[in-house]
Amino acid sequence: MTDKELLELAAKAAGVKDIWAYDEEHNCLILDSFYGRKIWNPLTDDGDALRLAVKLGIKDYFGIEIQKTCVQATSFEPWEHCEYEEYKTQGPHAATRRAIVRAAAEGGKGME
Repeated sequence: MTDKELLELAAKAAGVKDIWAYDEEHNCLILDSFYGRKIWNPLTDDGDALRLAVKLGIKDYFGIEIQKTCVQATSFEPWEHCEYEEYKTQGPHAATRRAIVRAAAEGGKGME
């Protein structure tokens, strides 16, 4: 799955409805709101990733387990899905963000 698809599905799972465009150059979604346009990319932004995890956890359980070589993000209800992401060359922060987005994207698939 491409990063664009991951971001779009994660946004759908989080209830983001104001997507204006996908910026290929910066690999991010551009959201349009009353206050103007802003970049949204939980794959690269810690704040966006944490807000995504919190948003998914408002009515559902979303767990993150950080281990020595990988991270696991699990979502329960209304879908149950677990994503593992190894650190490899990306490091623990990027792996955590990607696991969150991948788990959210799986939830977004169920909403299509």
